[in-house]
Amino acid sequence: MTKLKSLSELPLHIMLLPGVLIVLVFCYYPMTGILIAFENFHPNKGFFQSEFVGLEHFEYLFQLPNFKQVLWNTTYIACMKIILGLIVPVIFALLLNEVRKAAFKRSVQTIVYLPHFLSWIILGGVLIDILSPSTGIVNRLLSWAGLSPVYFLGNEHWFPYVLVVTDIWKEFGFSTIVFLAAITSINPVLYEAALIDGANRWRQTWHVTLPGMLPIIVLMATLSLGNVLNAGFDQVFNLYSPQVYSTGDIIDTLVYRMGLVDMQYELATAIGLFKSVISLILITISYTLAYRLANYRIF
Repeated sequence: MTKLKSLSELPLHIMLLPGVLIVLVFCYYPMTGILIAFENFHPNKGFFQSEFVGLEHFEYLFQLPNFKQVLWNTTYIACMKIILGLIVPVIFALLLNEVRKAAFKRSVQTIVYLPHFLSWIILGGVLIDILSPSTGIVNRLLSWAGLSPVYFLGNEHWFPYVLVVTDIWKEFGFSTIVFLAAITSINPVLYEAALIDGANRWRQTWHVTLPGMLPIIVLMATLSLGNVLNAGFDQVFNLYSPQVYSTGDIIDTLVYRMGLVDMQYELATAIGLFKSVISLILITISYTLAYRLANYRIF
């Protein structure tokens, strides 16, 4: 019986074979480049002929004067994005859930969802124009209010917060859909029982809606732990400048400059490997917590 079952599943395994080959060729085979982090790499010698130096590049990496600041910038920006990326969509989903006109509700949902489909190349150009200290609409409004213009994209104090606010504006509409789906899954009988007990809309939200959303909120929060070192390369690369390196430079942009601009392949690979190892640990922890707290499994 087991043999017959295996034979019947053989076409399914054969169907998976092209996908497995693609993953091996494009995902696992390029990981051979990790060797560069442990070598004095010479392109003409290749991965296997270059001089092996062990952890020398990692030791040099941790001694770089700006590496700790870059690590702090990455963690700080990413954590702010994660926290506000949960709070804002939850609040917006709760507010949108109270709208009774379906047409207006769908229109608002579509409008806030649209920025998700725009790349940071497009949004970067838009934000540069909007936040311009001379012609931007934001600084014109500040001037009309009697305030001095602010160079948001060139000010090291304001730049991290610009990154966080603009990222939340772009992505919160997508996350809102997840939380709205969680709200629609709540049993309507619970609202009827709360109404019979005399609960107003605020009490119903606090005692019925939020507890019903809690498993999804916990799940999204735990899965976000894996992104602690992902502060958004596309966004930062399109908005930052040397004036804001002290607070806006992140690991991914440092890897880009070292590897592609300065051609320090060994250091760039070492930084990327360091980030990957930490991210793997965080993802493992996040999935473990998701399983324990929200019974979430990936299989």
